Amino acid sequence: MNRTTRWGDRGSYTLESLLCLMVLLPILGLMAAWGLAGVFDSSVDNAAAAAARAASQAPDADTASQRGRAAAEAALTQDKRNCTARHISIDTSGFSRPVGEPASVTATVTCTIPLDQLAVPGLPGTKTLTASSTSALDQYADRTE
Repeated sequence: MNRTTRWGDRGSYTLESLLCLMVLLPILGLMAAWGLAGVFDSSVDNAAAAAARAASQAPDADTASQRGRAAAEAALTQDKRNCTARHISIDTSGFSRPVGEPASVTATVTCTIPLDQLAVPGLPGTKTLTASSTSALDQYADRTE
């Protein structure tokens, strides 16, 4: 009996499956990490929008800055985003414009996340996500700088 006929392709399916799995798992992990990075990016966008909205409703620049920072922190905390470094900047220069002139407040949120927080453990490095949002001030409300 011929040896190739006797054994045939026995066991090759297992080997092929194992090889495919070794190639596909890292690719699937990277795709999951990419998707989660998008989710984190969306959370940073939402935090910037919440900060700008809260700041634009304040009566003065100091209160606007405090409310904006608090809103951004609350949004990031609510979404359970663990930033290793975060920076929240509120531009309240619009409060110095005279009543009757259009003005706005801009919030910028920066969040640095370690890549190993994403789907692939041991992925080296960090990713810094930044988002800005602008919200108009009431054109005819009293403003104090």
